[in-house]
Amino acid sequence: MAHLHIPTPISKKYFTPGVIILALIAVNGLIFLAGRFLFGIGSVTNLNDQYPWGIWIGLDVAAGVALAAGGFTTAALGHIMHRDKYETIIRPALLTAMLGYTFVAMGVFVDIGRWYYIWHPLVMWNGNSALFEVGICVMMYLTVLYIEFLPMVTERFMGKVNLPGFLSRFNKIVDSILHSLDRGLSKTMFIFIIAGVVLSCLHQSSLGTLMIIAGPKMHPLWQTPILPLLFLLSAFSVGFPMVIMESLTASRSFGLKPELDVLSSLSKFVAPLLGIYLIGKLGDMVIRETFVYLTEFNLVSILFGVEVIIGVIVPLRMFLAPAVRKSPTGLYIASMLVIFGVLMNRFNNFVTAYSPPYAVESYFPSIGEISVTLGFVALEILFYRLFVKIFPVISIPSDKAHIKTKYAIRGAVK
Repeated sequence: MAHLHIPTPISKKYFTPGVIILALIAVNGLIFLAGRFLFGIGSVTNLNDQYPWGIWIGLDVAAGVALAAGGFTTAALGHIMHRDKYETIIRPALLTAMLGYTFVAMGVFVDIGRWYYIWHPLVMWNGNSALFEVGICVMMYLTVLYIEFLPMVTERFMGKVNLPGFLSRFNKIVDSILHSLDRGLSKTMFIFIIAGVVLSCLHQSSLGTLMIIAGPKMHPLWQTPILPLLFLLSAFSVGFPMVIMESLTASRSFGLKPELDVLSSLSKFVAPLLGIYLIGKLGDMVIRETFVYLTEFNLVSILFGVEVIIGVIVPLRMFLAPAVRKSPTGLYIASMLVIFGVLMNRFNNFVTAYSPPYAVESYFPSIGEISVTLGFVALEILFYRLFVKIFPVISIPSDKAHIKTKYAIRGAVK
């Protein structure tokens, strides 16, 4: 009998010891976040005129955008290139990207000194600003992600609308709206998928442009004219490892069998992407002769070495090994190393490499900054667990061969 993988809400209980710990971390972050809005950004951060950006931008935004790349990379692979084999991992990747970009937007929101002016880019356009391009593309792509998630909402509630009390008179109307929305999305979804891939490429690279503007304030090991290209290549490289890590983590958390055949096949793309990124990074160093800075044994050279060796070279070698690609543990470790490498790269570019000319003291994140960052991560995981319990996101193996699974996005692209 044929085995189908049916997207189904997970029935496991929500609260576990791990979830309770994450909830405490989230609450701690929210307390500091409340202090930021009540007493100003200076009350909870170590930011100043010399260091206007810290880990809220370097990690929450720059790294967050990169780690959410699994959404557009898997969409391109599964829907645009019609690789139906990877259909089962697209929905979880889309959810991860949607939540990731939501908290990226939140990171920008809390980092702006006058947060109540965050709407300004919508009406005050500046085509010469790289930051404006990043902001507009992120807002547009976040909107696209929520639209791409709508088919899961309609699939979950179509024919199941049961409003309580006097609201029950609207059941047929709401159900009719859901059916109309589903039909409309099935015919137009290909537009949003293509737009999502294009928008992602634009702002992933433009984040690198931001640091080019820093000029001599940035250490030569990272300052390069091809920084936008390197940012884009690193986003491509981390997209599939994020999907692999997320899938294996979810499988273990919910007691499901990992989809090793799909993940093993997906992992074959990682080594070539990492190789291209590594060639670009090292080739640029040779051309600009910045490798001489590696002879200086200091914190900067050490962090650069950790980023490249542990975050790129080691996982590249691991993904080339068939034994690693066939092992859940090997895949998880290799994927986590790539994720670590991209986190280090964004942290190094936005924090380590940046050195203002008239700084009187160095920057180190405060307890409040760290708490908010960890709180955002915890909240994202908690929301992910909640969403997969409500909506048909994760695919569950089924022996019922007669069941026809409806994938609104796939059908639209084809």
